[in-house]
Formats: sequence, C-alpha cells, structure tokens
Amino acid sequence: MRGPTLLLTYLVNSATVLTTVCAGTAPGKIPKFQTLPSLREQAELVDGWTEERKALIPGLLRKYGIDAWLMSQREYAEDTVFWALKEATQFSARRRTTHLFLADPVDGAPSTYSWIENTEAVWTELRQILAAQQPRSIALNTHPEIAFSGGLHAGELDAVVKGVGEEWKDKFVLEPMLGVEVVAMMVKSRLPWYRKMMETAWAIIEEGFSEKIIVPGKSTSWDVEWWMRERIQSLNYTTWFQPSVFILTGEGFPAAEDPSTAVDDPRAPDNPIAYGDLIHTDFGVSALGLNTDTQHIGYVLYPGETEADVPKGFFDGLKKVNRLQDIVKSNMKIGMTGNEILQASLKQMHSEGIEGKIYCHATGEWGHSAGTVIGMTNLQEKVPILGDLPLLKNTYYSIELFAEHFVPERNRSIVFPQEEDVYWDEDTSSWEWVYGRQEELLLIKTPAKETLEAPAEL
Repeated sequence: MRGPTLLLTYLVNSATVLTTVCAGTAPGKIPKFQTLPSLREQAELVDGWTEERKALIPGLLRKYGIDAWLMSQREYAEDTVFWALKEATQFSARRRTTHLFLADPVDGAPSTYSWIENTEAVWTELRQILAAQQPRSIALNTHPEIAFSGGLHAGELDAVVKGVGEEWKDKFVLEPMLGVEVVAMMVKSRLPWYRKMMETAWAIIEEGFSEKIIVPGKSTSWDVEWWMRERIQSLNYTTWFQPSVFILTGEGFPAAEDPSTAVDDPRAPDNPIAYGDLIHTDFGVSALGLNTDTQHIGYVLYPGETEADVPKGFFDGLKKVNRLQDIVKSNMKIGMTGNEILQASLKQMHSEGIEGKIYCHATGEWGHSAGTVIGMTNLQEKVPILGDLPLLKNTYYSIELFAEHFVPERNRSIVFPQEEDVYWDEDTSSWEWVYGRQEELLLIKTPAKETLEAPAEL
C-alpha cells in the first residue's frame, strides 16, 4: 500500500526502454503475430470452406420444409448471403447473378444452379427448371428486419416475379432461418485460422498497450487507435471497424454513462493518456472472409511501479467481469432464444451482486454476424425480432459485456468492459474460447525522465 505521497525518480535513456510486449493477459499465453499465407493460398482455403458450406444447403432446405431457394442480385446490389457463397476471386456480383438451390431434385438433376447473365436466358432456363422440378415452395430473402434474410432488393424482386412468371408467384415464401443459418455456419476447418487471427489481434493489442507505443502525457487515444490501424495494415490484415481506445478512469464508457446509448462502439474522445489511467480498447482484425472482435483493458503504471502497486480494485473489477463472462457462457444453451439467455444471465448476475450490461452477438463471417442477439446496450430486457431467434451451434459468438465495480482506491465505480470470441465445440457440447480471455491486466511500464509524485490512495 502506498503512503500519502510517493516520491519517485526514474532516470532512463533510450537504451533501457522496454520494447517487448507485456505477457500475461491470459495465464500461459504469449500471443504472437500469425503470418497469412499467399493470396493464392488464401483463395484456395476460402473456396474450400465455401464449398463445404454450400454442400449443407439442401439439408437446411429440408430442415425448414422448403423445396427451393432463389437468390438474385445485380452488380453492387448484392444479397447479403451472396458474400457467404461467392468464390474468393469474385469481388462483386456481375451483371445479374442468380442462384437456385433445390432440396430434393428429381431425375438426377443437380441441387445447385448459377447464372451470370444480362439477357432473358436466365429466366427462360429458370422457368424450365422450375417446370421440371415443380417445387411447392420457393424461398426468397425478403425479411424486413433481419439483414441476412432480407437481402433481395425491391427492384430485383420485381424482376424475379416478372422473369419467372405469375404462375410461380404464389409459391414464394419467406424462411428467415435459411439465410441466418448459411451465414452463421462455421465449418470446422475454419477454426484453426480463426484462432490464428484471434492470436494476432491479441498480439496487436498487447503491443499497442505497451511502453513501446504509449508515452504518458504525450500519446492520446487516437494516436493508439491509428497506430493499431497501421499495424493491421502492415501485417496484410484488414479490419471491419475503427479501433477505439477509451480511458475508463477519465470520462468513462458511453454504454454505461448514458442509458439511452444505442451504439455500443461510438468513437472515443481524443484524450491524452496519463499515468494511473485504466484504458480500454475495442479491436478486431479481418482476413480469409473472417472477422474477430475483442475488448481488453490495461493500466498505465507510474514510473517505478510494479504490478504490486496497481490498485487492488482494478484486479477485482477484472475478476468480476470474468465471472460475468462465465455466467453468460453457461446460459448459452443451443435452441434457446437470445432473449431467454439474456433474462437467465441477468437473473443470475443480479443474484450474485453484479451490475452491468450484456450485449453479445454472432461473429465470424461478419463482425456482427448472423444469429440471435443476446441484449443490446440500450435493450436490456429484450431485443425485438433478433433476440427471438434461436441460438445455433457450429458458429462463433462474441461475448460482449461489462461489469461495474467500486474501486476504493479511486472512490468511484468504474466499468470493466470485456469482449471475447467463442466457438461451439461439438465434442464437449459447450462454448469454448477461441484463443483465451483476459484474466490479468495489461501493464504499461512507461519510463520517465523526471521526478514524479504518485497520488495517494483515496
């Protein structure tokens, strides 16, 4: 415990500045940057995963009692599901790109048809196939609220109706779970690379939250955010959102400060990072048609401080949010709706004296991907429509949440946000961390060249 004042003089020169990434965010894990294969090898990997997923579509049609599934789009006006089914070397739909999937084709016909066409030939051939197969139901992606089931553009719907003819119009149906399941489905062969991507994300965070990058009093939130963007680019990865860096001991965290906040990742204010700050990042990387989503926190040590000098309340806050992660993960039962999981998790966390918010989502194919939603920052009782979908297995989820904790050393409550991705393990019938979770604070051991006085505990 520190006394009323602690006078520290920590003289260093550039030769003694530590540049290694601080290890120990998760016990036994020292994340390393994972190099992506060549673009050609990446294309082969992605196409292999796509073919595995396409092969599952007839079974999904049978599961939901649908005979045929028709998707059609124009260049730059793609159906959302298109991106999960395209070849790696396709950068958009071309001309009119149309797909037809059949549950149980007759007379030895294939189960999949595709056209890239700008003439009436696509409609002529499609009518011939429908006449031969006589599907009783043809699913179209026309849901008004679910993005992964509502990607058919209004103008293209008119073109489909005109193209196939009025005789098939009465066969059109909406089955939202088709698009949701196809996009959500993460085949097993994707997991090893997803884990490597997650490890890379962790490594970038740990390098960014280190004395190599952060100079207290000079570095700002946006300095670190833009360094992260550049670091992603230097490794030939991309991202699906701007990294954010919040100072939790400063202005706080919008999702906690304002109950009406409808956005869970607003842009952080650009404030200088100082000694004694508890800092937070929301960060993800993209590659191979996959996206990660991670939130970690770190503490900026005063010169000469060690882990023993960090306010105990910060460690206790991290333990509390770890417990909240366990609660949510244990309540994620396959087949339950997101709203049911939310209510069960809220009831359990409150019974254990934990206050905070839960806002978990599917991830993988998209950063906010197809699947049920377990709470939103501004919807902590139930989420209409998206929260009523059932939880699917064989997919990835971001367990995103925060716990509030009173830190006596600061005489205030501080939020402790965390986000970590999980996957469904068929062998254990449970959700497992893709790479791990943060169980220890990242410590920024910053050097200084002048005498500093650390504040006393409050």
